[in-house]
Formats: sequence, structure tokens, C-alpha cells
Amino acid sequence: MLDPKLCVKCKGKLLCGLSYCPVLERHSARSRATSRIKGTDFYGSSPPGIFISWHNYPNITVSALSPTTVEPNAAILDAPEQWFGLSDQDILSFRESLIGSGKKFKAKEASLPDQKLSTMQELVMSFKPVNVEESLFKKPEPILSFHESVAPIGPRAPLKSIKLTENPKIPQKVDYLNADINVKSMTAVMELYDSGFPISFLYKLLSAGTLGVEKNRKLVPTRWAISAIDSNISEKIIDTKVKSFQQLGEIRLFHSTYLDNTFYVLLLPREWSFEQLECWLPGGAWTADAKEHSIIQDHEFYEGRKDYASNVEGAYYSARLAVAEYLVKEKRQAAALVFREIGQGYNMPLGVWVIRETVRKALESKPFVFFDLQLALKFLGMKLKVPVAQYEKESKLLDQIRHQKRLGDF
Repeated sequence: MLDPKLCVKCKGKLLCGLSYCPVLERHSARSRATSRIKGTDFYGSSPPGIFISWHNYPNITVSALSPTTVEPNAAILDAPEQWFGLSDQDILSFRESLIGSGKKFKAKEASLPDQKLSTMQELVMSFKPVNVEESLFKKPEPILSFHESVAPIGPRAPLKSIKLTENPKIPQKVDYLNADINVKSMTAVMELYDSGFPISFLYKLLSAGTLGVEKNRKLVPTRWAISAIDSNISEKIIDTKVKSFQQLGEIRLFHSTYLDNTFYVLLLPREWSFEQLECWLPGGAWTADAKEHSIIQDHEFYEGRKDYASNVEGAYYSARLAVAEYLVKEKRQAAALVFREIGQGYNMPLGVWVIRETVRKALESKPFVFFDLQLALKFLGMKLKVPVAQYEKESKLLDQIRHQKRLGDF
């Protein structure tokens, strides 16, 4: 019997001691994409896309992602920034159309790639779709699998050969940073982020080992790369920008809902701090068998975190990045609380992009403005499905705000 509370904290990490995740296995589905392949060869338009597994690290499988046909709008198949507002069925359709053509590598082979890996690295550096010709050792297994951090993964098969049939459109700055074997990977990432490249493009570059000091370049599992990009970029802009800004002059409350994920973002006129409180209602992706809701949280005060947000995990850093981006845009500093309620409509994990993009969308809306915290929480309590008092009981940030005196209070 599954323990729903453990499942919410675990999210596929196998804390239950089993060799597989029953929740993820339950959501695995048959895919229709392989019916389009005649034999084991195909020609298609890669978005471009890549997926690197985390199982058996540092011995991992690197898979190029491509549909089996030439698609004029292939970019959207692996571009989460463009998915907000689409149905979960639309997203599943995108993902099941991508064939993962994989080959096993050691993580350190990124700096000395063979022909297949070099081709895949060249592929992901392209900012536009690239036509590829692929040959597989066998017909892909028609399975669509799910993971908490990454978008669903479609059919996969061992890669025999891969060839780019056109020149990839590699931006000049990406080409330059790839060739610079002395610049650190996160320095390169920040330079590309500041130049406007989307998060999904950056974590593919990091994952494929295309950036960094040459001897340190490694293949990075996709789920780790996503969290690394969200975490490092948000930490950098918080430390170098947000903390230098004047504090907000009022309390702002933002709201957005997508795929039965309801978000309220509460910004308070204080020094930087951040907390994410997630309430998984019965019937959700990790609470299908639950009888009652489960609230988890992670937080940081002004000094930041020293360890990984092990409860909320990657979703914590995705939301933190969205909040930090908003504060940079506003040139203001604030304490931020993100309230997330996940209902039964979100019954399969689609990746942390859902959190990042929904919080971004919330912060684009016009906020409710308050000048009293208790009034703001009372209003919030009328909107949430779970009594706000239960969130307050779990919140470390609200506890600090209420009990720690500041100089201005004397």
C-alpha cells in the first residue's frame, strides 16, 4: 500500500525502497508515434531536443529527440515556454511524437565526444529545428513515460547512426562560448541568459556538455540540468540585483491557474526571503490514493539556502526564478511566499516547467494590493481550498515575520 505523504515527498526517488515507482508506472501510456515508422530508419525535424537519463550515472543514455517526419513547427515540441495555456493532451501529443534515439556514454565523454555524441551536441546548439536522418537498431518501444522534473518522454530505441542533413542554426554567442574552453559553465549560462535565450535552450546546452572549462565538461542528466539552471540563475540575480533594490512599498498578491495548479504569489515589503508551500489535494499526480491533503514546504531567509530544497525539489527553484525575474523587472526587493494547490485535474506529472511558466504568468497579471498582512491572508483564505491557517502553521517565513523584531519596529 502506497503512503501518499511519502509519495508527495519522494516524487519518484524510490524512498519507499522499491526498485521502480508505482505512481510513475501507473501513468505510463502506450504511444501512437511508432506506428509512423516503417522499419527502423526515419527522417525528421528535431526541435532540436535531447534527453539524458539519470539512471546508473555516470554511465548514462543520451537520446536525440525527433519526430519521424519533417514538421514546419517542430520547435514547439520541446519548448515549454510556448506551452502555457495548452491542454495536457496537447502536450502529451507533442511528447509522444518525439522518438528518443539513444546511446550509452560516460558522463566525462562530453569533452572528447565520438561522432554520434558530437552530432547531438551540434544539434542542441541550434536555436532552430534541424532535419536529421536516423537509423535505429530496433523499432522504438511505444511507451510514454513520466517524471516529476522533466516533460513526458516518448518512445525510445538504441541509436545506430545519426546525421544532420542541413547546417544547424547556431547563434554566434553560443558558438563562441562553446569554443571557449576556459570559461566556466555557469558564467557562460549567465551570459546567454542575459542575452535573452530561454531556459529550455540553456539546460539543453548544459546537459549536453557543450559549455564550461574543457577538462570539466560533462554530460548532465536532464532533470539535474533543469534544476541547476533554475537554481544558479535565480541565485545569481538575487545576490547581484534583487538584494540591492529598495523594498516594495505595499503587499502584492498575484494569481494564476493552469492544469489544476492554482498559484498565489504573495510579495511583502521586506528584505529578500522566499518560501514555497505546496498543498497536494487528494486525486493529484502523487495523491491518487490519498484521503486528505498534504502540505510540504521549503524556504530560505536573506542569506539563502545552504542545501537542496528536498521537499519541494525542482519546483522550488523554478518558482524562485520566476519571482526573482519579476523583482528585477520591478527593481524592487521583497519577501515572497508562493502558495500552490494541486488538484485532481493534475493527475500526471508534466515537469517543473508548469511551475515556472504559471508563476511567470501570475506575475504578469495585475496584483491585489494590501497594506496589512492579516488582511491579505484573510483574503487569500477565501480563495484557497485548504484553510489558510493550515498553511500558516507550516510556514517558516510567516513565523519569522511575526516573531522576529526589526529595527523599524522599535
